[in-house]
Amino acid sequence: MNKLLIAAALTAATPFAAMAGADFVEGDKTFAGEAELGATLTTGNTDTTSLKGRLGLKHELGNWENEYTLEALYKEDTDEVTAERYFAGAQGNYKFDDNNYLFANANYEQDPFTGYDYKLTGAVGYGHRFIDTESTTLAMEVGPGYQYRRLDDEQSALLGYSSEDSVVAHGVLNFETKISDSSKFKQLIVADYGDQLEARSETSLTANIVGALAMKFAVIVRYNSEPLDGKKSTDTETNMTLLYSF
Repeated sequence: MNKLLIAAALTAATPFAAMAGADFVEGDKTFAGEAELGATLTTGNTDTTSLKGRLGLKHELGNWENEYTLEALYKEDTDEVTAERYFAGAQGNYKFDDNNYLFANANYEQDPFTGYDYKLTGAVGYGHRFIDTESTTLAMEVGPGYQYRRLDDEQSALLGYSSEDSVVAHGVLNFETKISDSSKFKQLIVADYGDQLEARSETSLTANIVGALAMKFAVIVRYNSEPLDGKKSTDTETNMTLLYSF
């Protein structure tokens, strides 16, 4: 039942997102976004389910540039859940000029395979675009933040406490460049350093199929310098998805 609900929600997001972006005018940049979806279902001797979805929205209003992200990952192999992750994030940027801005963000992540029920992270700071051309962008963000982590019942009983929190140094490196008129490469690195280092790297290649529809190949690496007992410090995720921009 869970996987059917997730599949329905991710599939339903795409047409609604397209309608939301109908008023976007190229060059005006009032509203834009992209919907990403990938799924694999097999039945027979082996029953497997793999679902990956993402919805990203961008809204510009005067000096403000707001970004919203929803992500979901679900994998099941012979009635056993092998991966499950949900993420929701929002960031507001106040632009002083084309290259300099202040940012504030808040993120929620749920991944039961890490030993935490959920994580909350927020940060504020300064961002700068070192390169901003039609073909290439390179931006960096740095600033202080705060992270709260809620342990699951098993880890709470083992460690004797139910939550962890710390002040963190937050940093982002975002690089994107066009390889050709129909393809682009992107490298995103996000890091939070406090009581431990948590980092996420996403390397992706996108190639247009037709119109606003593209194929996206991505490798995502998540790293935690001090994982909980019985957990690994590095998780990797490789995806092939369809991407619709609007």
